[in-house]
Amino acid sequence: MLRVGLTGGIGSGKSEVSRLFQERGAVLIDSDRIAREVVAPGTPGLARVVEVFGAFGDEVLAEDGSLDRPRLGSIVFSDPEKLAALNAVVHPLVRERSAELEAAAGGEVVVVHDVPLLTENGLAPLYDVVIVVDAAPGTQLDRLVGLRGMTEDEARARMAAQATREQRLAVADVVVDNNGSLDALRARVDEVWAGLAERAERAGLTRPDA
Repeated sequence: MLRVGLTGGIGSGKSEVSRLFQERGAVLIDSDRIAREVVAPGTPGLARVVEVFGAFGDEVLAEDGSLDRPRLGSIVFSDPEKLAALNAVVHPLVRERSAELEAAAGGEVVVVHDVPLLTENGLAPLYDVVIVVDAAPGTQLDRLVGLRGMTEDEARARMAAQATREQRLAVADVVVDNNGSLDALRARVDEVWAGLAERAERAGLTRPDA
């Protein structure tokens, strides 16, 4: 199994790159999706988040009992202490579930872990290859405002809460530039995928039935 860590700043297009890798045969383990699952209604994770933020005097539940993610985001991205408190609850649960999914992948050759905070949490050494999806800060800002409907202040706060572009690039084994068109992105992903397949072959990694 070739373990790939995929990361990129908010608005970089990392989710699209994840999807393209999955189309090409990778097993995708999406940390963002898992992070939502572990705080779904009725989970111990949600109960713990409510307990922690209740101690701060913050209400983080929506009327239907689910986590009010926009409300929580507005709280934590402007307060490093509260962001750290949230991460202390969610990150161990995400790591545990990710390990379970990786084990379930069995003989699949390339497993891509989509990890938004890979750089921030010093996780690069855990992977055989680290791929960074890169976009200029101005491009990120335009996407967050134009495509996600954030205000410019909200977008800048989200970007500032993450590692810098330079910090992400410093841990990259492979960079996927996503400042251009979707066609250019697909072509670059094809190149990277071919490289991953070659690396797996050199390492003698094959499916049991290959």
